[in-house]
Amino acid sequence: MGQSNVNLAALIGSRICHDLISPIGAINNGLELLGMSDGRAGPEIDLITESVENASARIRFFRIAFGAASDTPMGRSEVITILRDVTKGRRLTVAYGPMDDQPRWAVRMVFLGIQCLESSMPYGGQIEASCVSGQWTITGHASKTNIDPALWSVLKGSEPDGLAPGHVQFALLPAVADDVKRKVNCHLSQDTLTICF
Repeated sequence: MGQSNVNLAALIGSRICHDLISPIGAINNGLELLGMSDGRAGPEIDLITESVENASARIRFFRIAFGAASDTPMGRSEVITILRDVTKGRRLTVAYGPMDDQPRWAVRMVFLGIQCLESSMPYGGQIEASCVSGQWTITGHASKTNIDPALWSVLKGSEPDGLAPGHVQFALLPAVADDVKRKVNCHLSQDTLTICF
């Protein structure tokens, strides 16, 4: 069986994240050992520790968003931990609604949707993800939004033209949705952005 371009890209994403998480974990372990042997933690160690934790959180998030997905279930606690860690110290909060396990492909789409919303909420805000009868709704609320119509038209099916690396989620979400026979819809207003699939 052949691989689609989306699947190949996902395998590459999984491989990169898998290979990076181990050395980052090792750096974190080294920092803990330094703290125990030295008996004191200075601002330098605190800064490095904070940076390592941030990198680890982002890689775990990226591994789901850009990695290979399947029907394998993901538990609520794992999803919430990743979302909590990736938003720690930021002006963005994410409320994840489903109480039951969800397939990894669905969580992947949620994470991509969160990235799309986040890119239009530069001053932070609140994102809520809910699933009712298998239909997902991801809503972003912000006092100030910055909506780029060209990016959001890609979500609706327009061909991406000159897409920046930081906006790849806008092209990837509809492609991933197509792979699982879903359609992405979005509704935008001045302070509320909604993505459904």
